Amino acid sequence: MKVMKAINRLWAEESGQDVAEYAVMLAVILVIVIGTVRLIGGNANNVFSQVGTQMTQ
Repeated sequence: MKVMKAINRLWAEESGQDVAEYAVMLAVILVIVIGTVRLIGGNANNVFSQVGTQMTQ
């Protein structure tokens, strides 16, 4: 009977779910940020190289 009460209490407790939801949201945000930085980083490198080349000419 104690096991059933513990399972019911864990099932009704929402704080664990909140932590899991925040972890999933954080993972999604990190993937988006890393992808954006990689995309912008490559383009920015090309732009700076072009500007540097034109300045030396």
